[in-house]
Amino acid sequence: MLKNAMNHFLGHRRSREPAGSPGRVQLPLPTTLSASLGCDAVGVPARHGFRLMSHLPRTGCVFADTERWWWIVPAGSDLDLDWPEQVAYARGACVPAVRPRLIHQPDSRTPYTPPIPLFLMVCQVTGVTPSWTQAYGPRAVSAP
Repeated sequence: MLKNAMNHFLGHRRSREPAGSPGRVQLPLPTTLSASLGCDAVGVPARHGFRLMSHLPRTGCVFADTERWWWIVPAGSDLDLDWPEQVAYARGACVPAVRPRLIHQPDSRTPYTPPIPLFLMVCQVTGVTPSWTQAYGPRAVSAP
């Protein structure tokens, strides 16, 4: 019963932008990279692209078009994170069909940008206070 409820909840959250929707394309990852965690994409307005790229400690695959820069993150990187309104989160790395091109490929074997540093940097450049669900956010520590 709990499993069914959880699947329903996750399915509901994930239905925002279903993979394979009309007018969308899946970002093509280099075949030399392993995406064993699945892939989603975080799209940030292009005006923030260079700043984010230069300040992130590690960057995975990044695609760009005239409107957005798309960072590849592990699937489910939207769970419990309140990405700013300016951000487009694309499940399955299915983005609007403007055909972004790969502008950065990592030296590592995975295509991922770590989602938490990306989230914090995106919040900083967009002027939004980071927010996440209570289960994973900062916790008050009580003194013994």
